[in-house]
Amino acid sequence: MGHSHSHTDESTLTRPELRRRKAMRRRAVVLLSWILVPLAVLTVVAMVVMWPGADTAPEPAGNPYTAAPGASIDTGTVQRTSTEDCALTDSGGAGTSCFIAFTEVKGLAEVPVLISPDIVQAGGVQAGDTISYLNLSGLAAITGADHAGPTYVFMDFVRTVPMGLLAALYALVVVAVARWRGLRAMVGLVGAFGVLAWFILPALAQGQSPLGVALVGSSAIMFGVLYFAHGFSARTSTALLGTLFGLGVTAGLAAWAVDAAALTGTSGHNAYQLLNMTQGMSLSGMILCGLVISGLGVLNDVTITQSSAVWEMYELAPHTSTKELFTSAMRVGRDHIASTVYTIAFAYAGSALPVLLMVSLFDQPLLGALTGVELAEEIVRILVGSIGLVLAIPVTTAVAVAVVKATGGHRAAAPAKTGAKPETPEATGPASGPHADVTVDATAGS
Repeated sequence: MGHSHSHTDESTLTRPELRRRKAMRRRAVVLLSWILVPLAVLTVVAMVVMWPGADTAPEPAGNPYTAAPGASIDTGTVQRTSTEDCALTDSGGAGTSCFIAFTEVKGLAEVPVLISPDIVQAGGVQAGDTISYLNLSGLAAITGADHAGPTYVFMDFVRTVPMGLLAALYALVVVAVARWRGLRAMVGLVGAFGVLAWFILPALAQGQSPLGVALVGSSAIMFGVLYFAHGFSARTSTALLGTLFGLGVTAGLAAWAVDAAALTGTSGHNAYQLLNMTQGMSLSGMILCGLVISGLGVLNDVTITQSSAVWEMYELAPHTSTKELFTSAMRVGRDHIASTVYTIAFAYAGSALPVLLMVSLFDQPLLGALTGVELAEEIVRILVGSIGLVLAIPVTTAVAVAVVKATGGHRAAAPAKTGAKPETPEATGPASGPHADVTVDATAGS
């Protein structure tokens, strides 16, 4: 006895079933629209209202890398390095050793650039490196006094070429593997950084509500990135709804945690400079905004993946009940939660490794080290981001299951011959049809 595929088109449905299925689709789309469209409008209106104005912007500070009159910042390629007497560079008396990088500048004679001890300790400068250095050779002509000290002082490495090659390789790999969707994701990333640069940072500098700036800016980024990279669909809308829910939870927890844990933001070496440049911007508010923004990428990752998992499971096993579909998807979600929590923790641990190393060298109790000013912000960031992420997964899964059931409906099997009744899972049994094993596997435990 022959059996047809359980995945059939709508031509096999009766008219009442077809009308019911279309009505369910419309209701699901309308319900998502009722939620997301007002949120999108509210986000746009809030951005317009909170958009930083030029008249209230802080006065731009001078370029910290601009040299004083009579001095210049030059770049060149290191030809050779050696340890020389410091008297050669006017940086010390005879008998004192200095590490010198003899650097060629635009085909001119080599100049002896003094390399600081910390750079030497970190690996030093090698022949062939392109460096920038402070040239003080013209200072005497401006001041009228002889310059005391080294004439050429190392400032930094010029990293344009290696970083450019790495960025090009990244773009090539993403486009080669993800193709058009990968290209759209990169364009969306550029737009996200545009929101960060033109809205979030200037609004914070002008003293606007950090919580409001974080919510509005992050929501705008998620609306743009998700729809641009993944297209307009019920699947994307479901992921967006879960993302916005997780974003709201993260923002609420961040607002409470910053106050309860007394995260003042004054521990960084740039804190007081920021206060002077922004005329009293709230440093704790900046920490709050950072807590919300730092979790956006991972939150978006888990919600779009979870939404896609629900759709794929339904496509493989369209007769699965709502409860079974939710249960199966949550098995995937729990695995994702476990791996993502590790991802967040190790990502922050890696970025804070110098601080962790410094704290580990101090003789102090573990609890005191973990709750001290050096690590408290990073730990709160991990905890707040993880809670918002974990809670977003069951919400996204529930919404995705409801939407996929509404938009897909129950897919009846095509009759084996004219006049035969449609097959059902009970009628065919677990071993019937070419997709029976897929249906069983999709609903089984992972």
